[in-house]
Amino acid sequence: MEFKKTKVDDFLIEMISPKVREIEEKFSSNQPLTQDDINTLLLKSQYNHINHLDRKLDEVTADVASLKKDFIVLENRFDLLEANVNKRFEVFEQRFETFEQRFETFEQRFETFEQTIEATIQKALNKNLMLLVTAGGIILLLSKLIDKITF
Repeated sequence: MEFKKTKVDDFLIEMISPKVREIEEKFSSNQPLTQDDINTLLLKSQYNHINHLDRKLDEVTADVASLKKDFIVLENRFDLLEANVNKRFEVFEQRFETFEQRFETFEQRFETFEQTIEATIQKALNKNLMLLVTAGGIILLLSKLIDKITF
């Protein structure tokens, strides 16, 4: 947004410019200034000051508009970043769920293997105990038979 003078602005400047030149000549030749002269100089000074402030206001307005655009760009970048992070988090979550499922499958297989080992060990112990009892019975029977035969 740029400051633009209006026809009224130009008219005001044109209207007081000749008087300002007269006052400058008066002042240069060390003649006293009247109250109207001072008022005209003040008017010119105020007009220049207002023009300067208008230009600064235009600059500030342009800066605010630029900041709004920059903010929108940053907001869009943040939205993209947020979407990217969310997507990565979803991928990570899916991988973790897959890992968790694999771990549960492994745990079930291990439990099944553990039960199979326990059953196999139990069968072996029962078989060995049976053999031990049978062998002990045979030894006892043989020792009784040997005792009867020798007496």
